[in-house]
Amino acid sequence: MNAAVRSAVRTGISHGHTVYVVHDGFEGLAKGQVQEVGWHDVAGWLGRGGSMLGTKRTLPKGQLESIVENIRIYGIHALLVVGGFEAYEGVLQLVEARGRYEELCIVMCVIPATISNNVPGTDFSLGSDTAVNAAMESCDRIKQSASGTKRRVFIVETMGGYCGYLATVTGIAVGADAAYVFEDPFNIHDLKVNVEHMTEKMKTDIQRGLVLR
Repeated sequence: MNAAVRSAVRTGISHGHTVYVVHDGFEGLAKGQVQEVGWHDVAGWLGRGGSMLGTKRTLPKGQLESIVENIRIYGIHALLVVGGFEAYEGVLQLVEARGRYEELCIVMCVIPATISNNVPGTDFSLGSDTAVNAAMESCDRIKQSASGTKRRVFIVETMGGYCGYLATVTGIAVGADAAYVFEDPFNIHDLKVNVEHMTEKMKTDIQRGLVLR
């Protein structure tokens, strides 16, 4: 996310635009946490994880008046939002409010950035591949540690809320025995089948199991 912001800032400046950054998402825009930035203000952001600007899941609805007022005060003519599904939903709310506020009739763009990889209309999101690789590394370490441990099943819980992308893709990549995700409901029968599979597996040379959720 920081690399995306850095690129956007420097691209805007190189084209002669005045660039502002907003701290803490839509809530920060409503509270006026807007800061003009220069070329060197984003130096060193390229390799930093997380978000230097901070993130908030608060949506514009309920604070549109304040957001519109600050857009007017700072003379904002375009809005670039880096975020996940909430960012997409937030921009959609702003677009739907254009009929009431002419200040919102500006260019708006969302750069998808979420480990859940669930932004509509996109195939990949910033951070999703990094998250998969981090989860894979952890699972590989667990499998390596488990190589000397017999008859044990390791359960790894991933992030992602109601989106099973991270658990599914990581499970495929590391060869997990099963991955339980929200999109694919499971019941006691499914658990019983998996337990039976694990039981048979323990009778072979590979006496360990790995399950993701």
